[in-house]
Amino acid sequence: MSSGVKVSQECLEQFQSLKLGRKTKYIIYTLSPDNTEIVVSKTSDSSNYDDFLAELPPAECRYAIYDFEFQKGDEGKRNKICFFTWSPDESKVKQKMLYASSKEALRKALVGIATEIQGTDLSEVSYEAVLEKVMRSTF
Repeated sequence: MSSGVKVSQECLEQFQSLKLGRKTKYIIYTLSPDNTEIVVSKTSDSSNYDDFLAELPPAECRYAIYDFEFQKGDEGKRNKICFFTWSPDESKVKQKMLYASSKEALRKALVGIATEIQGTDLSEVSYEAVLEKVMRSTF
């Protein structure tokens, strides 16, 4: 079910910048104050995963893109672009429903995502949890 929420052009531009330029490490997306559009809340070039986690509010939903870098055995470093849906247990039910019904519009607009991560608490989006999921999706 679609909510009718639109994806702002800046969302697409920032994603392309991350995907092609590899300068941006992560992008945090949120809904506009009137809940009609998905907009960029923050971008960062910090490679510290804890900095990224600190951007996920404990009681509000968000979407995020993270350029996840990891080591795969003797094959060296790899990168996977991960799409996060952050919907903490403490967030309001109405907000959770709006984010859930708007997710697909953003997800379809961002072409090139390797892995999707859904989190309701920090343990589900910890570095180790994401690494495990990324390794399973890597051949």
